[in-house]
Amino acid sequence: MALISPSRRLRRTPFSDGVEAAGVKAFTVYNHMLLPTVFRSVEEDYRHLKDAVQVWDVACERQVELRGPDASRLMQMLTPRDLRSMLPGQCYYVPIVDETGGMLNDPVAVKLAEDRWWISIADSDLLYWVKGLAYGFRLDVLVDEPDVSPLAVQGPKADDLMARVFGDAVRDIRFFRYKMLDFQGRSLAVARSGYSRQGGFEIYVDGSDLGMPLWNALMEAGKDLDVHAGCPNLIERIEGGLLSFGNDMTDDNTPHECGLGKFCNTQTAIGCVGRDALLRVAQEGPIRQIRAIEIHGDRVPSCDRPWPLMSGDTQVGQVTSAAYSPDFGTNVAIGMVRMTHWEEGTDLDVVLPGEVRAAQVWQTFWV
Repeated sequence: MALISPSRRLRRTPFSDGVEAAGVKAFTVYNHMLLPTVFRSVEEDYRHLKDAVQVWDVACERQVELRGPDASRLMQMLTPRDLRSMLPGQCYYVPIVDETGGMLNDPVAVKLAEDRWWISIADSDLLYWVKGLAYGFRLDVLVDEPDVSPLAVQGPKADDLMARVFGDAVRDIRFFRYKMLDFQGRSLAVARSGYSRQGGFEIYVDGSDLGMPLWNALMEAGKDLDVHAGCPNLIERIEGGLLSFGNDMTDDNTPHECGLGKFCNTQTAIGCVGRDALLRVAQEGPIRQIRAIEIHGDRVPSCDRPWPLMSGDTQVGQVTSAAYSPDFGTNVAIGMVRMTHWEEGTDLDVVLPGEVRAAQVWQTFWV
């Protein structure tokens, strides 16, 4: 693949110096920003993530901040998840939909106060949609992108590393909760969350000037824990069924098609702009849905375009993410499959570049 030319439009992060010093081998572009994808190799990074602890530059998870008297009203307009019981100190995974019920993003919402929220977004220009709603409905709320850059610490030794930098209070943080903890005299939101199944934390670094001091502190504190720079790992996320917005789902899909119906309280999420459309979907059910797909045979190539899923001569879905899993000894994949063929054990064919492979549908992912 050709190289990507750097420019000011392709933004560096507060941690880029550390990432480069750690020997990053590849980047992708995410929210107009650099996101590392490989350090040693995808498989070596995968093994280390499952065995030790990694520090991830995920500053590309930009924040959309809502501040003002109508902040909570605007937040509810964005999602079919009922937020009325959510308290400051909590993080919610929230599907965000448009007026047709189509997915616009699948961020984590961080409630700082009744009149202040951060939306930690996946890869899409959600800021403009939120600004448009605020202006169109004449809401008393300020919508902007603050200088807040998440840094993730992931892996089975994450608690030990974080305790050395932030104190033992991190061990008491519950899943999808956060605490405000001190680093060099600044109070940072530290949440037990992250884009892996290995456990860990996301630190919302409020101020770019703290980026490298925090990076260096974590690396120094974790030397005997075998800490490495890392990044979201393709193999591990597919095994765990962690979806990638723009890859596995787009605005053509509803939350129910993406298996996110449990995060939709459509009856009670009064004010959500896509509520009426999703009420029909919730009643009738989706006609296609995300499934785990096992692809037989040799290691699959990189999936940089959808691979058709076929039943005979009929296309019944597509594979959107795929990789070989060393731990499970097979090719693991994520696909969108029609209801007529989504039952566990259904045999299908998948059309890869230059060949056709046998594949099988599974109801659950590998971990």
